[in-house]
Amino acid sequence: MGDKMQKINYQRELDKLIAALDKTPQLLLHACCAPCSSYVLEYLSQHFEITVLYYNPNISPEEEFRKRAEELRRLISEMEFKNPVELIVDEYDHNEFLKAVKGLEAAPEGGERCFVCYRLRLERAAKYAAEHGFDCFCSTLSISPLKNAQKLNEIGAELSQIYSVSSLPNDFKKKGGYLRSIELSREYDLYRQNYCGCTFSKSQNST
Repeated sequence: MGDKMQKINYQRELDKLIAALDKTPQLLLHACCAPCSSYVLEYLSQHFEITVLYYNPNISPEEEFRKRAEELRRLISEMEFKNPVELIVDEYDHNEFLKAVKGLEAAPEGGERCFVCYRLRLERAAKYAAEHGFDCFCSTLSISPLKNAQKLNEIGAELSQIYSVSSLPNDFKKKGGYLRSIELSREYDLYRQNYCGCTFSKSQNST
């Protein structure tokens, strides 16, 4: 009985945190693409000042990286927000990702290779948030039904301790978040890719 780990409802944790806010914190939000960002920005911008960090060295080829960045830029320019939303497009260095996942190229989608990729991107966000005085950080990644929200939150909590900046608990697919992202993607005519970004994901999804 004691060996069973209780699953944490990260969306409920986020609801509690938001309910307790007495100011508008500054959030560093890692984003993977415009469709995943749409609902997350609509939701979180009501409560936070957001700087979006587009850091995704996993995406291949570079043309795809640039296309997603520009769609994200367009979305932010066209959406209306209660609080300010800014965008930072980080440098593209695909070798960072390839080095991080070396030896895991054949791992199944959703497994250890993906966890290493989560950490690579979340660590960049945590480090940037700490260095630039943000109150907290998180990622849009949990909105996808294909992403492991528990793992994302565990990594975020670990990085929070390392970099001394709060990790915002989240599971953005909850409360209809994923469905709302599809609606917003249609409303803004967003480019929706059919693979997460990396070449390994693309090859596995095409078989």
